Amino acid sequence: MQESFFNSSDAVRGVKPLLHARQWELKEALRLEAGGVLERVNVVYETYGQLNAAGNNAILICHALTGDSHVAAHDSQDDPGWWDIVVGPDKAIDTDRYFVICPNILGGCRGTTGPNSTNPATGKPYGADFPFITVGDIVQVQCRLIDHLGVQVLHAVVGGSLGGQMVLDWAVRYPSRLRAAVAIATSTRLSSQALAFDIVGRNAILSDPHFQAGQYYDTEAKPAVGLAIARMLGHITYLSREAMTRKFDADRLAGRAVKGDFETTFAVGSYLAYQGHRFVERFDPNSYVAITLAMDHFDMGDTPKAIAAALKDATCRWLVLSYSTDWLFPPIQSRNMVDALVGRRAQVSYCQITSDCGHDAFLLPNDLEQYGEMIRAFLDQLGTDGSAATTPRIPLASAGHPSSPTSIFHSRRIDLDSIAELIAPGASVLDLGCGGGELLSLLRQRGHKRLVGIERDPMAILECLRRGLDVVGADLDGGLGAFGDNEFDLVILSQTLQSVKNVASVLDDMLRIGQRCIVSFPNFAHRALREQLYSQGRAPRAGELLGHAWYDTPNVRFLSLIDFEEFCRERGINIEHRVALDTSTGRQVVQDPNLNADVAVFVIARNGRASF
Repeated sequence: MQESFFNSSDAVRGVKPLLHARQWELKEALRLEAGGVLERVNVVYETYGQLNAAGNNAILICHALTGDSHVAAHDSQDDPGWWDIVVGPDKAIDTDRYFVICPNILGGCRGTTGPNSTNPATGKPYGADFPFITVGDIVQVQCRLIDHLGVQVLHAVVGGSLGGQMVLDWAVRYPSRLRAAVAIATSTRLSSQALAFDIVGRNAILSDPHFQAGQYYDTEAKPAVGLAIARMLGHITYLSREAMTRKFDADRLAGRAVKGDFETTFAVGSYLAYQGHRFVERFDPNSYVAITLAMDHFDMGDTPKAIAAALKDATCRWLVLSYSTDWLFPPIQSRNMVDALVGRRAQVSYCQITSDCGHDAFLLPNDLEQYGEMIRAFLDQLGTDGSAATTPRIPLASAGHPSSPTSIFHSRRIDLDSIAELIAPGASVLDLGCGGGELLSLLRQRGHKRLVGIERDPMAILECLRRGLDVVGADLDGGLGAFGDNEFDLVILSQTLQSVKNVASVLDDMLRIGQRCIVSFPNFAHRALREQLYSQGRAPRAGELLGHAWYDTPNVRFLSLIDFEEFCRERGINIEHRVALDTSTGRQVVQDPNLNADVAVFVIARNGRASF
């Protein structure tokens, strides 16, 4: 048996006793949202690190469907936790810095009250008599635990999948109790496709002949087959087509021997059979039914308008992460959530991580360098009031504003100096194609309050998070409809216009969103580029000025100053100011700028608006 073949996000989970688990019992009955009552509720939880004297460094981690309180190993003698790659000393969620709390959720089967707990009315396990619970009920219990631990305000609540739904509920149910929310691979409600998989999984359990209406605890035979099938089905949804191809296609007919009676002819069948068998060892079928029903009933809407209404009471800062191949909680659902938050002018950052690991990506090390570091940067730059830290804890680049990863230039970005000079003190700014946030960081140091960036490069987004900035991962050509009319004093598009496909649409949106706009771009009519094309007959590169060969350039527009001015005249756009630059000398160009300037900066507005 090749253990690496069977590895999954479940690999470290087992049935061994939780050596560092602690227990606490609610002092009063828990009244449930659907009308039921649990007279006694016990909570099993684990903590890592120390609560500081100010009591403001606590992070609550909400686990997913089949997780538990054991999020990470406590020491070298302890078993690994389900998120060891993220939680621990000097890891993304640094337990040397934060007091981390992870409880087993209500309805679970690892110590917190659930269907396998004793019903005080009968002295036997609840079984099918366990009342219907909601995500809100789970969060209520978590909040009472936080009260017990003496935490008034959480630095952040973090969770993925079902845990991400808990994060959303925390943000609206207890807005004053958390500074930040980190919602990973989640949604405001499940899609009908995701619901269908859960329904089939529950039916597999309920129709198992050993289910016995949920009262199987005193019998020798358990509904193991139904639970295993539910888990096998679940694992299909956690993977992606790409992950399955990589893992199984090379020897798809080389099935491995696995304990049990499930089909193992194909490699993928052996994998699923193994995962199902291992799951039965540690999980309770009634808990699976209860928790999936809670997840399936969670509903904050599925459109930005409905989601915005549901999140209206949230006041925290947000980090939302999704994964490109996650078809259980697809990125479009995260994007709708982000659009809703943007529409409410919330402080939100978002990135879609390009991954071939599917929904399980947030539990695996494959993309940890991106998502783990984004979590770290977001948490570490968070101010004690929930805003970005005034003084970033990670050193920034020195003056001179080096080019962003998406800039076509690789030299000093002197155009940013010119742009900064054009921005009035205190103006609100939306920076499109903001790169690593050099300009926004400079403006924040100058005292500007509302600063938002749009960027599609994940590594540039990470740099923005390290600077404590709000940045939304998006493609400008996809539209900026989430932003309101005249929402910003200025909208900036620096060194990005040449890579925009829908130029007219993007500029129309900019002029709608901003009182005025600043656009900078390379002048493709510059003397050096003309000479290179004319005398050498080669695609312009001008001594690496543009930094790309013809076959790998992001530039799809080759415009000059004259071209842009003509475009503005034709579309009724008022050019209020123009700065032409020679970046080799660092000086403004007055004499024939269309020939002698290599960069242009324009201030534009709709005709009829007052000028500077």
